[in-house]
Amino acid sequence: MPHRKRIVWRSPKGDVIACVEKNKVLQENLVEIRQVCQDALEDAVLMGCDEQQFRAVLAELVASLENPYPQDE
Repeated sequence: MPHRKRIVWRSPKGDVIACVEKNKVLQENLVEIRQVCQDALEDAVLMGCDEQQFRAVLAELVASLENPYPQDE
């Protein structure tokens, strides 16, 4: 897995998320997301799509994600 960079997760207030289980779940989610995106990129390229366009569509998709939970203020 090329993306093994250690990420220090933080709360909206900047506190470090120190829970081992939470960090494990977040890392596992990233591994799964990366694999799905990798597979989709490979499919798109094999079907003749422009790689840069596909990457832009993925970036747009991520930017469009909505937080379903109310923001604490």
